[in-house]
Amino acid sequence: MPPTAADSTVRGTVDPGAAVRGAARAVGADEFSPLLRSVRAAGLLERRTGWYARSIALNLLLLAATWAGVLLVGGSWWVLALALPAAVLGGRTAFLGHDAGHQQIAAGRRVNRVIGLVHGNLLLGMGVGWWTDKHNRHHANPNHIDKDPDVGVGALVWTQHQAAERVGFARWMTRHQAKLFFPLLLLEGVALKVSGIQHLRHQSPRERLVEGSLLAIHLVGYTALLLCAMNPLHALAFAALHHALFGLHLGSAFAPNHKGMEMPDPDGDRWGHLRRQVLTSRNVRGGPFTDFFLGGLNYQIDHHLFPSMPRPNLRAAQPLIRAHCARLGLPYTETGLVESYRQGLAHMHEVGAELRS
Repeated sequence: MPPTAADSTVRGTVDPGAAVRGAARAVGADEFSPLLRSVRAAGLLERRTGWYARSIALNLLLLAATWAGVLLVGGSWWVLALALPAAVLGGRTAFLGHDAGHQQIAAGRRVNRVIGLVHGNLLLGMGVGWWTDKHNRHHANPNHIDKDPDVGVGALVWTQHQAAERVGFARWMTRHQAKLFFPLLLLEGVALKVSGIQHLRHQSPRERLVEGSLLAIHLVGYTALLLCAMNPLHALAFAALHHALFGLHLGSAFAPNHKGMEMPDPDGDRWGHLRRQVLTSRNVRGGPFTDFFLGGLNYQIDHHLFPSMPRPNLRAAQPLIRAHCARLGLPYTETGLVESYRQGLAHMHEVGAELRS
């Protein structure tokens, strides 16, 4: 936490920026507090246990039916058609794990952790410990180039400064990253699993045992199910298609949220919570299909302001948040789904512009 003016006085030093930062934090709190009171008064932070219980039960039932279908038709190439519903239901499973990680489902942290471990490690083979650590850092400082891991240097880059440092094959990728974005998402399903496994070495022995055991059970169970249902060639084709579609679906759900939005100046003044979340996030307009396809992440501004708000309450909170932003003169960015992709891809294309020239 940066020093306050009082801290500077106690230490016998003078920080000329301390008073300004303190005032900025006070303004940030004053901007958010009235909204928090309105949302809390409307009951929108209360748990929706029944809704989540039904959602989890339905998702598990549909998953069981899909994998029963794989066992039934595994001897035919038609089994590949079931990779699509398996990937879509995998996305539902990931969204439920996401909500558990934000403490949206149950009042107790332990229950949410168990739900997250079951949906992440056991059912998907994705390490919930890795994802929670990464995602919490993203929520704390969205689009902050030094603090948000989602805009760090990876296969893609998000600023021209990052692009200028690329060499070799990475430089070629950056020149064409807007065109490569969706094809690269086909690898995301495997990349998520690999990252979860790699993160195990950073965990405590107890956490490593729990998460590692569940990841191993998933891998053995997934492999055994496919090899029991079909021959190795069919199994390899199904696994490849399943993971490609899962990565594409999940990546497409996360892509519209922040790419192409404001990126805070690492050396500039700190924004308060309200501005930090609103100015860096984008909502996606739509109806029930959009809610289903994006798993509630289409209410990205609202979710970032209130991460523990149950997903079914986000739509009801939206008018309150939009009106509050309007009173403060803050832009509340909403686009259609296709336009959100266009803006994100345009930003990636612009980042690589100097390398192309």
